[in-house]
Amino acid sequence: MTLNELLAALPQYQTLSPIQAVDVQQITTDSRQVRPGTLFVAYQGVSVDSHRFIPQAIANGASVIVAEHLNAPHPQPLSQGERGESLLPLPLGEGWGEGDSATIYLTVPDGREALAHLAAAWHGYPARQLAMVGITGTDGKTTTTNLLYQILRAAGKRVSMISTVNAVIGDEVLETGLHTTTPDAPDIQRYLAAMVAAGTEICLLETTSHGLAHHRVTACEFDMAIVTNITHEHLDAHGNSLENYRAAKAKLFESLATAQAKGYPKCAILNADDGSFHYLKAKLEANKTPWYAYSHQQHPAATVTATEIHYDATGSRFTVHVQARVEHARSFEVVSPLIGRYNVSNCLAAATAALTWFNLPSTAIQQGIANIGQIPGRMERIDEGQPFVALVDFAHTPNALANALQVARTLTTGRVIAVFGCAGLRDVDKRAMMGQVAAQWADYTIITAEDPRTENLADIMAATAEVMQAHGAIEGQTFERVADRGQAIYRATQLAQPNDVVMALGKGHEQSMCFGTTEYPWDDRQAMRHALRGQPLLTLPTANLPVVIGH
Repeated sequence: MTLNELLAALPQYQTLSPIQAVDVQQITTDSRQVRPGTLFVAYQGVSVDSHRFIPQAIANGASVIVAEHLNAPHPQPLSQGERGESLLPLPLGEGWGEGDSATIYLTVPDGREALAHLAAAWHGYPARQLAMVGITGTDGKTTTTNLLYQILRAAGKRVSMISTVNAVIGDEVLETGLHTTTPDAPDIQRYLAAMVAAGTEICLLETTSHGLAHHRVTACEFDMAIVTNITHEHLDAHGNSLENYRAAKAKLFESLATAQAKGYPKCAILNADDGSFHYLKAKLEANKTPWYAYSHQQHPAATVTATEIHYDATGSRFTVHVQARVEHARSFEVVSPLIGRYNVSNCLAAATAALTWFNLPSTAIQQGIANIGQIPGRMERIDEGQPFVALVDFAHTPNALANALQVARTLTTGRVIAVFGCAGLRDVDKRAMMGQVAAQWADYTIITAEDPRTENLADIMAATAEVMQAHGAIEGQTFERVADRGQAIYRATQLAQPNDVVMALGKGHEQSMCFGTTEYPWDDRQAMRHALRGQPLLTLPTANLPVVIGH
């Protein structure tokens, strides 16, 4: 693609050298991949400023540099192994481009935003050829995405999706990474282009606050936005402010007003039972964007509501009611294999989108919800013939942990035994909140590791333990600390009696755990199976630590 074609995609840029006719062969943010004909994008990241890799990109023959600035950072050697080698910035004076006529230099206000627009242009703006649905929220995004996917499939629609578990493009399933997050902008645009090539009509894109704040979904031209809820999570990435976190989520809804028109109206689906309702409603009405709401608490502003809600260990059953202004307005019963009132809310979110914007009949909703199947790591039951219930769930926020534990209490007359931890280098306040929830709703808790990263694991666990004690829990009687997660899950299964519920919480479908800066292979479901067979899974750096009860 020519450089001029790519530059037409950028909302704003400045040139620091004459624009020449260049055929760009690739776009990358990895200086190791640069070769002649490459456009290299640099930006200030969360922990790494990739401007420091511009000298390597130039040395490797980059034709174009797009950066937020072109002033060399303070010279310092890269740590051994960083970007694959140890290397000093090139001594090119005040700016890197001085005296180098072979490279074209551009600056942009935000490198991540520029990368998203460049990637969209590179792939021919695939989002403009799809009906784009963004699903955001603190909890329930993956479940709601899968529910709407199954409903649309039941209606005969050609639908693909990108979730934090995987990407489904036609009949192909692709992994999207080790940890839950929205893929980077180049990957998103590559997936969208593959969807267009596969004949997809509708794309469902699970959208995290990081994805919105870091421009990973910029240039996705959304047509519909759906929210599940907005509660405490990721505040560390948003200035430790719930208001900032909420504002990041709101970007999805605000983008509807400026996204390219595709022949049908933009629309939003809100949760009238959630604290975000009035905030998002005001944003939408200021931009004159239509919205519909759902509620399982009979909120008067809701278009779609649920009554006669019943659930047990086998699933849920409830009646959906639809306001008369919707074409397919009538009451109908829904039977779902998903358990818990919060999953009724997720079903309503998907049903509201299907009934309003997609104008689908209730039969497609009934069939799609019934077809949902087991979503990896979402209240996933692990059965090895044991006389108690064993579940793996992704609950890693205070709200999700409370929901999961409350549902577990309805599944048994026995005890609820919970295993969970809190991540290092992440929202510190959450550690206390998780401890308070566990003290209130679990009969017995085992505090363990969950991606401690470079923080001290003992300190992370101590923060949760301290709050649990403050709320009446007694170490050695109602909770304990076991550093190794495999040992912790095994310990929980050994404590379990018939009719108890054992829950491994916080990792869900994820396939790794981070200690230091290394990702070690890890799967809670595999660990639970090992434990139920009488053998702890010991693959993590903490595996040599003993089980310690009652510090």
